[in-house]
Amino acid sequence: QVQVVESGGGLVQAGGSLRLSCAASSSTFSIKAVDWYRQPPGKQRELVAAITVGDSTQYSNSVKGRFTISRDHAKNMVYLQMTNLKPEDTAVYYCHVPIFSDRRYDYWGQGTQVTVSS
Repeated sequence: QVQVVESGGGLVQAGGSLRLSCAASSSTFSIKAVDWYRQPPGKQRELVAAITVGDSTQYSNSVKGRFTISRDHAKNMVYLQMTNLKPEDTAVYYCHVPIFSDRRYDYWGQGTQVTVSS
């Protein structure tokens, strides 16, 4: 099993910053990649940022230069630092852990709400 728990969402004014945290751990699998997705109201879930076990990162074009994904391997934590937030960043943010074993497994956190007011 894999445990995924997000925290750190909230309400912030445009131009502000927030840091989301994801506690991802497993006694069964080795966690390698961890992703952050978001789902704006009435829209589909979309990939925001991803980080590999070697700390390589990738970002969606909409957040590149404003968001930073990082991880603390010792603490089994992944962070999403969000700066210069815009109203269009308003969404429920989910931490996602893909596991590749006999097949692919996808583990999701419960989500954390980020609301950016204009």
